[in-house]
Amino acid sequence: MITVASLAPYLGGALALGGIAVAASRRRELLIRWCAWAVGVPLVTGAFWWGRPGAAAVAVVVGVIAAMEFGALMRLGRWDRSVLAAAVAGVVLATWLAPGQELRAAAIGALAIAVVPLLAGDADQGLRRLGAGLLGLVWLGVLAALVPLGASGLALFMAVSVADIVAYFAGRGLGGPRLSPLSPAKRWSGTLSGAAAGLGVLAVLSALSWPMAVAVAVGGPAGDLLESMVKRGARVKDAGSWLPGSGGLLDRIDSLLIALAVLLVLS
Repeated sequence: MITVASLAPYLGGALALGGIAVAASRRRELLIRWCAWAVGVPLVTGAFWWGRPGAAAVAVVVGVIAAMEFGALMRLGRWDRSVLAAAVAGVVLATWLAPGQELRAAAIGALAIAVVPLLAGDADQGLRRLGAGLLGLVWLGVLAALVPLGASGLALFMAVSVADIVAYFAGRGLGGPRLSPLSPAKRWSGTLSGAAAGLGVLAVLSALSWPMAVAVAVGGPAGDLLESMVKRGARVKDAGSWLPGSGGLLDRIDSLLIALAVLLVLS
């Protein structure tokens, strides 16, 4: 059985090795990104160590921030963003406090999202606002799965993160056909190399199963492409600018979101 205690040494080791590699590269942007990881990873690991309340706290904080970033990308107003963030948080809290009531919480959130443009009488942009809000709720609401998954969710995040990193460098080094017009820099060589690395991480962590494997190999790259599509539609490079070396939080969890969705479907 996977536990946070069994994952902690691997997380610490990965941070240490990453720090050595970053120091050797002498690249400032990599150092800034590693420092952000060095702060974030212990905080998230400590929260998951606390069990379901800790996982719920992480999912709520991440969901609210990501909802605000997504709302900005979709040019939603303050009330639309706030209601979306509350709806995502409500689904997460229902998973923790009222298991089995997640669909009811999601339905209430969807109705609240619809009410905002209806009350505003927005005939011009109401449909766009409603569609964007519902997409955000479905996309970000899967963070609620972190609550029951616990340490397995942490292992999934580690696997998709390693897969993303390997895919980036392997794609640049190996070249080859592009993966999708949505993200011209991504190559099939990088995606396949990243998938292999992600499966290797799952195997090392004793978390390898066919649903987890599909989630990492297929869900991870799909999540990255989905966010690329959203950002291209918004004509921006990053979902935010506040996270050192990483843009926004949504840029860091895009692969995890669809990986979680795939895992939920297959499980």
